[in-house]
Amino acid sequence: MKSLFAAVVFTSILSGPALAAPTVMTLTIENHAFSPKEIRNPAGQKIDLKVINKDATPAEFESKPLAREKIIPGKSSAIIKLGPLTPGRYPFVEEYHENEAAAQGTIVVE
Repeated sequence: MKSLFAAVVFTSILSGPALAAPTVMTLTIENHAFSPKEIRNPAGQKIDLKVINKDATPAEFESKPLAREKIIPGKSSAIIKLGPLTPGRYPFVEEYHENEAAAQGTIVVE
């Protein structure tokens, strides 16, 4: 029994702390506009960004600083995996309407 206990402790030490689950953030696109316009997240954490497109037409989430592009069909959603991120501001757009102010947003990492 002592050897089993020792093996469990030894394995736990080698495997290190449990990996933290990503933070889930939700971003909605409706009438080609993002809500919320700004998302805040602590530095060093992974993010699962759930983008929900409530419009009937497809939308494209794009962030050049994050090197991410994802087409979200109308009336559907997608998960975009990010991070862990360093402190900064990471702009994103709905590429099909990127010249409209409502189709722009920012992820702020502090």
